[in-house]
Amino acid sequence: MKTRLLLMVCTLITLFAIGSASATPPAGSSNNYLALGDSIVFGYITEAGYDYYYPTNFVGYGDWDSLALGLNLANGGCPGETTGSFLSRTAPDNGCRAYRALFPLHVIYPSVNATQLAYATSYLKQNTSVALVTIQLGANDILLLEQQCNNDPTCIENGAPQVFATAEANMTTSLAALRATGYSGPIIVLNYYSPDYSNQFDTEITEGLNQAITAPAPAYGAVVADVFSAFEAASSNPFAGGQTCVAGLLAPANPQTSPPTCDDHPSQYGHKLTAQVVASAYQERR
Repeated sequence: MKTRLLLMVCTLITLFAIGSASATPPAGSSNNYLALGDSIVFGYITEAGYDYYYPTNFVGYGDWDSLALGLNLANGGCPGETTGSFLSRTAPDNGCRAYRALFPLHVIYPSVNATQLAYATSYLKQNTSVALVTIQLGANDILLLEQQCNNDPTCIENGAPQVFATAEANMTTSLAALRATGYSGPIIVLNYYSPDYSNQFDTEITEGLNQAITAPAPAYGAVVADVFSAFEAASSNPFAGGQTCVAGLLAPANPQTSPPTCDDHPSQYGHKLTAQVVASAYQERR
């Protein structure tokens, strides 16, 4: 176990060797990092059994960035969160409220019925030493549409514009609320990778969502972490052929299938790549 931990640390140092030291805040400066969003932010793994009772079992890109940037992570992510349920406890979600009823998150929200936004604004008001806020929401908005459409492409294509418009409006409200707390530091909005860049339909839907959720960023002094392009580049080799699963960026399906398939959530390689994109955006914003 010690050897494995040492290897993980060495890998992290290698990944962030250029720029990590300059990004680490000096003693006494802002040193907290608030990560907000859905299951990707949480570090969710499907079919994890008893692991769900112990949130420390789930490691996401926020954990890697907190180490690389020398920040204390508060991970508010909730599996199944939508842009709407982030704001309202009555808006449709994709399982966040059900998950919270059964299992603990990485942090404790102000009350049983409190939204993630309520947690975030409370955290920002109570902590004046926040160096970074990241937010990644919207994938579950599309997943709900796909469920409603029974994965019919025509139905999804027809319903997507309204989902995009709603997601953009919700992200605008969320960013405005974060700034209204008085927090003036870096906010990074993460876009999403395509589950399969060789699938034109899925990739175009992802691009449409990404445009919607990142559109409000400039108005609130937020920058965009382009995860979409990073995953596309990493999966563009001849072996992977644009398939993020084959490129090792997604977690293997559990139970495994033959031929092998993947869950839609990132593997640790995928989380580390995401962390690099976030760290680059953070250094540019500073």
